[in-house]
Amino acid sequence: MKYLIVGLGNIGSQYWGTRHNIGFRVVNQLSEEGGAPFTEARYGAVAKLRVKNCELILLKPNTFMNLSGLAVRYWMQKENIPVEQVLVIVDELALPFGTLRLKPKGSHGGHNGLRNIQETLGTQEYARLRFGIGSQFPRGGQVDYVLSPFDPEELTELPKLVEKAAEIVKSFCLAGIQITMNQYN
Repeated sequence: MKYLIVGLGNIGSQYWGTRHNIGFRVVNQLSEEGGAPFTEARYGAVAKLRVKNCELILLKPNTFMNLSGLAVRYWMQKENIPVEQVLVIVDELALPFGTLRLKPKGSHGGHNGLRNIQETLGTQEYARLRFGIGSQFPRGGQVDYVLSPFDPEELTELPKLVEKAAEIVKSFCLAGIQITMNQYN
C-alpha cells in the first residue's frame, strides 16, 4: 500500500519555527525516523520510506499554505494514490495546544491550506491529523499568532508531541483510520 502524507506549512526560514508549520515538523520527524532524506521535487520536498508493508510518500509543499492543493493533487496523480490513502497534517486553532485529533474527513474550518486542498481536489473526503496549537491571541490577531513561534513552555513539550503525531501517522497507514482514531483520539 502506498500513502501520501502531507505536512502543511510555509517554506522559508522566517516560517520554520512557527505554529503554522507544525505539519512540516511532523513529516520531518517521520523522515528522520525512517532515514529517508527530503529532496526537492515538483511542488515540494519529497521523501519516500517504508514502514513494514507500506510505502509513505512524505510531502512538504513549496506552494505556500494557500496553494497546498496544487502539490497534493500533483503527487496523488504522479504516485497514483487514491484520496483514501492521503493524510494531511495541519495546525488547528480550535484545539488546545498539543491535542491531536485524527479525522476521516471534514470541512476546512477556515484553514486556508485545507480550503485550497478541498477546492483543488473537489472533495473534503480526505483524512487529516489536526495538531492543536491553541488560540491564545486577541481578537483579529489570528494571522500573527499562527505565524509566531511556539512559547518556551510549548517548545519543551513539542518533541514528544511531534513523536506522538508520527506514531499516529504510522498507525493510520498500518492499522487504518478507525482503529487509529479509537486508539489515539
